[in-house]
Amino acid sequence: MSGGLDEAAFVAALDRVSAARPDLDPLAAGLLAALDLGLPGDSRAFARTFGVEHALVLRALSGLEEAGLVAVTARDGRTQRTRYTTSGSRASVPSPPASSRA
Repeated sequence: MSGGLDEAAFVAALDRVSAARPDLDPLAAGLLAALDLGLPGDSRAFARTFGVEHALVLRALSGLEEAGLVAVTARDGRTQRTRYTTSGSRASVPSPPASSRA
């Protein structure tokens, strides 16, 4: 992970998403966790930050889009860079319990 991302916060968000949506693979859960933390929905940036092949990120995004969990907002046909956001159904990423919030 790159320096601008708090690893502990990401792991906590990933745990919440994985617990709420055990049907998601770890990469898809990671994409939702990143959005939950307010990270930009950018497939290339996610791939670079986490050291994952861009094609795998695109495949996971496709599944999330089909499930209605993300909405693609822009796609560059040449580079395949895809920008995405939550589809409005934030129930897929539960908020942390009040006792764990700072």
